[in-house]
Parts: sequence; C-alpha cells; structure tokens
Amino acid sequence: MKMNLEWKLLATAILVALASPLMATDRPEVAARMDLSAIESSQSYNRFIVTYREKTESSMSAGKVVNAADAALNRMEWQSTAALKSSGHAASSARRLRRLASGSDLLITSRALDAAETEQFVKALADDPSVAFVQPDYLRRAWSADIQAQAAPVPNDQYFSRYQWDYLPARGAGFIDTRTGLPVSNWGGANIQQAWDLSIGEGIVIAVLDTGVIRHPDLDTGLAEAGYDFIFDRDVSGRKTDGRVPGGWDTGDWTSGQCGTPSYSSWHGSHVFGTAGGQKTHNGVGMAGTAYGAKVLPVRVLGHCGGYDSDIADAIAWASGGEVDGIPQNKNPAQVINLSLGGNGACASDSVMGRAITQAIARGTTVVVAAGNSNRNVSGFSPANCAGVVAVASTGLTSRRAWYSNYGAGITLAAPGGGIYANDEGSGQTVNTGFIWSAIDAGSTTPVSGMYGGMAGTSQAAPHVAGAVALMQSYRLSLGKALLKPAEVSDVLRSTVIKPHVAPSPSKPIGAGILDAHAAVLAAGEHP
Repeated sequence: MKMNLEWKLLATAILVALASPLMATDRPEVAARMDLSAIESSQSYNRFIVTYREKTESSMSAGKVVNAADAALNRMEWQSTAALKSSGHAASSARRLRRLASGSDLLITSRALDAAETEQFVKALADDPSVAFVQPDYLRRAWSADIQAQAAPVPNDQYFSRYQWDYLPARGAGFIDTRTGLPVSNWGGANIQQAWDLSIGEGIVIAVLDTGVIRHPDLDTGLAEAGYDFIFDRDVSGRKTDGRVPGGWDTGDWTSGQCGTPSYSSWHGSHVFGTAGGQKTHNGVGMAGTAYGAKVLPVRVLGHCGGYDSDIADAIAWASGGEVDGIPQNKNPAQVINLSLGGNGACASDSVMGRAITQAIARGTTVVVAAGNSNRNVSGFSPANCAGVVAVASTGLTSRRAWYSNYGAGITLAAPGGGIYANDEGSGQTVNTGFIWSAIDAGSTTPVSGMYGGMAGTSQAAPHVAGAVALMQSYRLSLGKALLKPAEVSDVLRSTVIKPHVAPSPSKPIGAGILDAHAAVLAAGEHP
C-alpha cells in the first residue's frame, strides 16, 4: 500500500525587488502593509487579498475596491521595467470575488501575474494609505509526500496495543515493532491512555480544517454533513463549478501534474481527523482517537494542489463561530481548531490569516497548528508563526526531534509525529513505530473503502495536541468549571510537558517539551 510521509521541502521564495523611482515602495510604513515573503519566482498569481482600514470609503464599497485595484494595475503597467514591457504581456484588470469573514476583500486579476508583476501590483496597492494590508492569496498545502510501505493488517482490537505507541506513557517500557518483532523503548508517547481515566472529550467540538473526511466504519462522521467545503475554486475543489458546498467530505486531492509531480489522493484529512478524536474507540475494531468522546467537525479547505489562504481564513472564522457571507452559521462551533497545513512566509497581524486566527482566539477557540516539515525555523512558516497559536513540532519513539520537523523559539511544544526510520534517524530502514497510524482510504483518487495507514509529520503531531486540548476542556466541564481561555490552554500545555529523553539541539528547540496529556488534563482541572 501507499504510505504517506508528511513532509515537503518548499522552494525558497526569491523576491525580485524592482527599483522604480516613481513608486514609493521602499518606505517602512509601506513595507509594513504588505506580504511578499512567500512569492516564488517560478509561480504566477491572480488572487490578492486587500484589507482596508476601518471607516474608509474603499472598505465599504466594492466598486471603490475594484477601481483602486485597476488604478494600481495601470500604474504598474506603464511603470514596468523594460524587460516586462518587452515580454508582450497584455494589460490586466481586476474584479472583486467576495468579502472575507475577516473584513478583507478577495480580488482576482483577469490574467495571472508573474512573480515580478505580482510584487509590483502588491506594492502599488500598499502605497495607498487607506490600505491596512495586502498580500497574494497564497496556496497552502498539507505537509505530505508519498513513501511505500505496508498497511496495517485486517482491523481488530489488537491495533491499539500493536501500533499506537504514541498513546502510551513515555517511560522507556518495551514496545514491540510489528515489522521487526523486536522490542523498542518508548520514550516518545504522549500518555493519552492514562488521560482517559479523567476525560474522553465529551461536550467539546474539534474542527479539523484539512482535506475533509471519508466514510469509514471506524470513523465517527456524525458531523460530516454539518461540516462545510470552503474551497471556492473549481480547479482546487474538483467540482464542475466554482462555489462552496455543505458537507465536510473528502472527494480526493489527487493531481495529474498541474502543480508538480502527479500524485494519488492523500486522505490526509481523515488520518488527522481520526487521531484528533474521530477514530471510534472501545468498539472492538481498528484504532483509537485521542479525544474519542468529543465531536470532530470536518471542514474541507485543501483539495487538488492545496488550498488558498482566503478559503482557510474564512473556514477558521466559520469553525470558531464567526459569520461568513453566504454560508449558514455553524451550529457546532469548535473550542479547538486543528490546522495540519501551511507554507512558507510571514504571518503579519493584519494579514488575512493573522486576522482570522486572532478573531477565532477572541471567540475562545484554541488554534493548534503543525509547525511544518522543512527542518527549518518555524518563524518562516505560516500559519504556524501566527500570533497566539499552539505551534507543534514532531518527535519520534525515542523522543528525538523528527529530522524533518521545523523548530525554533516559536514552537509551543512537541508531540508524537513519527520519526519514520529506526531510532528516529534521518535515513535507513522504515519501521512501523516510525509512523502514526490512523484511518485512510484504499482509493488512489476517489474514495473506495476504508483501511488503515501510517503517516509521519507535524501534521500527525498537531492532532494529538488538539485532542489533548479537548480532553482538558472536557474535564473542566465535568468539574463545573468554565473553559480555559486559549492563552491559559497554552500555558497549561507548556507547564505539563515531558522533557525529551534525548535532548534537542539548543540551536533547534522544540518548545517546552513533549505533550503529556494526562498531566495536562490534571492541571487543567486544578486551574482556577
């Protein structure tokens, strides 16, 4: 079977600075109003997000927004460099696609702009003092790539004890690797099984913003119809027309080479969904989910080639109880959101992702984000570097930082994500204990039938933490206490971690330590 290793080394963004003496784009106040950090020289862009300052005429008028964009395009055209003039590119115009939940406007240009033109256009828009922030609508992806390995055997009750080392306490106790038959010391477990003595997550909703969820006999898809598909663009959604539709189902995210190497559908969202809590537990079959008593709400934001910031930001607003134009109110607002996705770039407070996350946190929703799988500093990856999130790095069975995991001062804590290779080395023989196991589908493109598979990555680490947050908040409810605020959740997680048995490099920190779900739930109950 196909095993998905959840890492992706993103190409370094090459920023082409065009020094035009006629455009005042080098002033610090203008630079602070735009994000060019994730523009890639080989890519083109036709979607842009503009946020106007409150109470300006442009922020209230769609016509003014379009006029301002067209004026910026016109300036860019006649102020282009000689190289761009000689390229034969036709002039472009803009139209307003929609107003986002964050208050920003999503614009689309009549033709895609190359990287140099994109920079000019963003700078021209940011030069308007009424603009608070402007950015391309970046395409984000799940941190995944393919690797070949075997699937778990036919479902039965032995799955938990044979495969889910990540739910056990990190005490060095022997765990048998089912591929080699040899005992290995478990220093990387998150102590989730013991946490179930206190809480299973009842009364809490976890929203998983990902590729959606499949129909699987071992997944609780009770909220799948109540979820939503926020992918607007038909090329990304796979539907025949543009537009968003009800239901959080995963119809597949395979590609035919339109965004790189052709790939099969990942079923990434279902794997994350199951780990967070959607995996049915104590039902005699399959595997376990972290907060299996919670309700898990699937929200589709990733499709063919990934997902746009504009769709992800609206989904964050909706999942946390905010209003989105044209979308019915979410009847199951989430206390926890899991984002096992991202890409390179900054996350300014006025960016569409920064605003969406800040607003979700203000509603009381904890936002858990995978740190990314590029073996680089998390400060260069969004949304893991957004203010207020719980950023999660990945560790393996030995408690080592997984070789692919991002790191840095912005990491909140680590959690089991899988080290892939024996002893969590950076290469060698893959072992079953090197992966996190959960539900996936057997289909190469569209769903066929449910099965189980292993993945590794910070995408797998994050739902352990999201599930633990649900356990914490549920325990509070059982004690008759108010839910913790997101900042309090983060403090409790940090204060209850397990120190890694294998200390991380001081130059590549992974936060306070590794998740200890039982200690976190206990501390949540003791918190005033």
